[in-house]
Amino acid sequence: MELGDGRDSRNVEDRRGAGGLRGGFGGGLGRGRGGIAVGGGLGTVVLLLIGLFLGVDPTLLLQGGAPGAPPPAIEEARRPPADDPAARFVSRVLAETEDVWHPAFEALGRRYEEPRLVLFSGAVRSACGVAQAQVGPFYCPPDQRVYIDLDFLGEMQRRLGAPGDFAAAYVIAHEVGHHVQNQLGILARVEAEKRGVGREAANALQVRVELQADCLAGLWARRAQDARGILEAGDIEEGLAAAAAVGDDRLQRRAGGEVVPESFTHGSSAQRVRWFRAGLESGRLEACDTFGAGRG
Repeated sequence: MELGDGRDSRNVEDRRGAGGLRGGFGGGLGRGRGGIAVGGGLGTVVLLLIGLFLGVDPTLLLQGGAPGAPPPAIEEARRPPADDPAARFVSRVLAETEDVWHPAFEALGRRYEEPRLVLFSGAVRSACGVAQAQVGPFYCPPDQRVYIDLDFLGEMQRRLGAPGDFAAAYVIAHEVGHHVQNQLGILARVEAEKRGVGREAANALQVRVELQADCLAGLWARRAQDARGILEAGDIEEGLAAAAAVGDDRLQRRAGGEVVPESFTHGSSAQRVRWFRAGLESGRLEACDTFGAGRG
């Protein structure tokens, strides 16, 4: 990605421990690099199956939290250091999402409220509860924050075979996509619908939420490219590879189990690629209506 002349977002909070690693992504965000080993084997994959790219912090299910609960006391937040290349990359990607979503909301006659992005290491408190890094990056609607452990994200990319700087940007844009859904009232409507249906139907609704966030990530990339030319050769392929790597079917196979479509909460690899590509090729919000589409 070409972000050299981009601005830094003011909305990044650094809650990483003073003694923690700050490089992330194996010491930088170079194409094709991995990260620091965290956990291992089947346990990591199973945790990813539970938590990867959820619209709501998965600790809600594990610790009894509830949307709308008052936020707990949080670690001291500070700006990332200027000499941290990974944090600088995240800050500039977040700024690119802000520069896309502000005019997109203005076109709808609405005002875009920027999310905060929290960098943490190991574990973090959110308004949704306490989360371990192994649940993967997540968005918490009550506090309107995206949470990312950079070292675990790098390891996740390495284990799932989805390395590269644009693959990392896709993760950030997907989580910001959940914030867009929250701002538009989509997450609240879906949660209300899920309370009135069985588990299989609720899973199907959650799949539509996740596929729409994929589409919104593609839409962001298209509009940022048209406006500022941020993409380099190979970036689109990295994004498509990342979308395919986190399909429910592929993750279930990696965990050593059978593929059970009724249990999907994020969509198959083919679905995730299709919807990311739909946003990328069209750049239009109308193209991201996953709820009005068929099962594909």
